[in-house]
Amino acid sequence: MAISVKLIRMQLSLLKHTQKACDFAANRVAQDKIGLLMARTHGSKVSYSTQVFKDFIGRWIVPKANTQPGVLLYLHGGGYVAGNIDYAKGFGTILAAKNGIRVFCAAYRLAPENRFPSAVLDALEAYEYLLAYGYKAKDIILCGESAGGGLIYALVHKLKALSLPLPGGLIAISPWTDLTLSGESIETIGDRDASLSKDCLAYYAHLYTDDPENPLASPLFGDLTGFPPSLIYAGGCEILLDDSVRMHKKLRESGCKSSLYVARNMWHAYVLYGVKPSPQNHLQIGSFIKDVTR
Repeated sequence: MAISVKLIRMQLSLLKHTQKACDFAANRVAQDKIGLLMARTHGSKVSYSTQVFKDFIGRWIVPKANTQPGVLLYLHGGGYVAGNIDYAKGFGTILAAKNGIRVFCAAYRLAPENRFPSAVLDALEAYEYLLAYGYKAKDIILCGESAGGGLIYALVHKLKALSLPLPGGLIAISPWTDLTLSGESIETIGDRDASLSKDCLAYYAHLYTDDPENPLASPLFGDLTGFPPSLIYAGGCEILLDDSVRMHKKLRESGCKSSLYVARNMWHAYVLYGVKPSPQNHLQIGSFIKDVTR
């Protein structure tokens, strides 16, 4: 089932309207609707099961055509204040169906009810669950969009600090890596962004943490030495573009493997919506998974 670009843009405009009002409760409702919409596109190609943790819910998404080794640990976006398991299920379904790989979604605790570092601790628990489940670290690929894209890098910082084995690879889709909002694209792209606004991001960052320069909140500011290979995607028309560009540059300068793809005129997290050029991106993601897990 295809979703039209027009319908996606309409949903994104509704999401941006709630963001401009800095109403995170309304944003949660709007974002969850997007997740349900996305799950409809490939729901018949996967099966689901739920894993309950003490503080959050996880969900397995298993493609009927399971052709790839390993597992994706998917951490959803939403500015750390939005996104439940249904939202995660939506994009997790696309990742599983498009790439033929098992996906485990972790609906980590949200701010302001649960502030930093709750999301990091829940991501860590989900990762340790996969290790206990029997996966080798090299066969686990972290994937996330927006705040979830930043969270996968924060999780690696945490794993390094605990001397735990690192995942095989990182797939970051429009990652939010700098909660201080110091990237130039915040100002230069501005209102041309279809879904995000600077004021809203600043508000969400404030709800999440009082320490935005902490590498576990803004992984761009940490030591990236030894990080696994990264595959990073960004839209050319999103205010968080420089979060991806600077993360890629710093990874390369730190001796890490990193590939960055910027799609001209595309919006925030466009890869997960199934519009051009995302089909080509999913082929790249599939090749990346094979490379890092073999």
